[in-house]
Amino acid sequence: MHTVLKNTVVTLDYSVTDTDGGLVDEGREALVYLHGGYDDIFPKIEEALHGKRIGESATVRLQPDEAFGEYDPELVQLETRDAFPRDLEVGMVLEGAPEGSSEEEFTLYRVTDIADDQVVLDGNHPLAGNALIFTCTVTAVRPASMEEIAHGQVHGADEGGYVCH
Repeated sequence: MHTVLKNTVVTLDYSVTDTDGGLVDEGREALVYLHGGYDDIFPKIEEALHGKRIGESATVRLQPDEAFGEYDPELVQLETRDAFPRDLEVGMVLEGAPEGSSEEEFTLYRVTDIADDQVVLDGNHPLAGNALIFTCTVTAVRPASMEEIAHGQVHGADEGGYVCH
């Protein structure tokens, strides 16, 4: 089976650019996902790949709401510097609960600025608010195992490191 269909494991060579052609992700490692509505990849990309064969390509333009969402200014928090370790640096990612949420809920926050006695934390995905162009070529297709289908994700040596939600 060399066609992308439901319950196949698909391997892609890919790259992601912004709408101005700026490289966002050069796709150094192949993307491997379980095809068929398992939320392993953005739905619009999955739709474009359905029925493709090894060697065929697709280019998909994703609006922010089809990718990493719109930028939410409410996910930006200003905190006092003394609440953090001394070695805190811009770019670090911290886990925390948004204000007013239960303790079971958590968000990953990027440190975007450190000034005097304040730290700016941003809970938005770094690509939130951006339209993206995803270009890919199908390099392999195989039937998914029963275990992969049951778990809704790829298992084994060809498991990818890039999962889109």
